[in-house]
Amino acid sequence: MAGTNPKTRLQGRLDDDEARRIGAVVVNEGRATAVLDVAGMAEAERSGFEERVRSALLAEDDIADVRIASTAQRTARTIIAIGSGKGGVGKSTLTANLAVALARQGVKIGLVDADIYGPSQPVIFGVQGTKPTTRDEKLVPVETPFGVPLLSMGQLVAPGKALAWRGPMAGGALTQLMDAAWGETEVLLVDLPPGTGDVQLTMLQKFKPAGAVLVSTPQDLALIDAARAGQLFDAGGVPVIGLVENMAGYACPHCGEVSDPFGAGGVEAAAERLELPFLGRIPLDLAIRQGSDGGKPPAAGDDAVAAPFADIAKTLREWLSARR
Repeated sequence: MAGTNPKTRLQGRLDDDEARRIGAVVVNEGRATAVLDVAGMAEAERSGFEERVRSALLAEDDIADVRIASTAQRTARTIIAIGSGKGGVGKSTLTANLAVALARQGVKIGLVDADIYGPSQPVIFGVQGTKPTTRDEKLVPVETPFGVPLLSMGQLVAPGKALAWRGPMAGGALTQLMDAAWGETEVLLVDLPPGTGDVQLTMLQKFKPAGAVLVSTPQDLALIDAARAGQLFDAGGVPVIGLVENMAGYACPHCGEVSDPFGAGGVEAAAERLELPFLGRIPLDLAIRQGSDGGKPPAAGDDAVAAPFADIAKTLREWLSARR
């Protein structure tokens, strides 16, 4: 690499995503030191990336030794909002399982349960009754058994207590959850309440997400409301990453016949009509309901029930990588 910029030469040997991750390359007396950004990479991806960089550098005549300095430090967390136009479409279940799947894929993920009036994430993660502590006047997220730190209004109020808060109070609660001591968390998934109310507006004004995922069942009424939620994000300058179809088909446990109580393919058709990516579909499966009620998100497993969540998480991870 003598006589040329070593970083430029190295970038020319890698694909575009890996080339963007090269922070600096310094060559001194036959020894090269490369600084790499490995934020969001799973362990296998990181090892492969580091080995490709090492091999590319050692292929140069003037380099006999290579040192790799990998860093995952980020100046700001990436916020991804998970929204829906109406309640009852499984948005919280999707958010929880998406977070678990991302954590299993190596992303330093955190989850904010911003459904102030109907928080359900503590139940899904099996940490109901566990209260967050404080440090330097900030909430410290509760660690879950699945590698996903969590903050929810459900951890701060008595179980079953109804909240009758006006908009400013709900916005203040969201601010507390978002401005917490998230430590090394790089990506925050935010489980929004249904609709387009005060919490959504506070999110857009104070904590503008990098992108949003919309969840809907295939039925027409849910799709109409999901489109309204999409319009809110669009008006706020937040790109919609894509749509997820939930409760898409039910396989009878006795005969195996598949039925579609909520219709079929409606969300995919809507995504095509709106020129938005279709991220995948989640079936109406008893195991998902049982796992959610029992504090064991099914995405933590390796069976067919976990597969759709893993696939959507992979697509989201690729979107995050491309954005970076």
